[in-house]
Order: sequence, then structure tokens, then C-alpha cells
Amino acid sequence: MFGLFKKKSELEKLQEQYEKLMKRWYQVSAINRSESDTLYAEAEAILNKMEALRT
Repeated sequence: MFGLFKKKSELEKLQEQYEKLMKRWYQVSAINRSESDTLYAEAEAILNKMEALRT
């Protein structure tokens, strides 16, 4: 209850975005190869940002 109004850190926000993109990438990978490549590239960029924040 005390964490109900706690704001998310930048790292937590990036983690959520990364997970959403990877789910979408998996769904699209069997249908549209070019779109899945674009989604994967976006997810990789977010992953790089996350790694930069951790160091």
C-alpha cells in the first residue's frame, strides 16, 4: 500500500518498454519480417540505454 504512489525509475520504465517491444516482435516475427526487424532494433536500442544506466 505504501508503494502505491511510488514513481517508477527510468530503468523500470525502459524495462517495461523493452518487454512490450519483445512481445510484439515475437508476434510479428512469423508474419512480417521487415517489421519484426524494426521492432527488434528498437528493443536493442532500449536495452543499450538500460545497460548505460546500470553502469
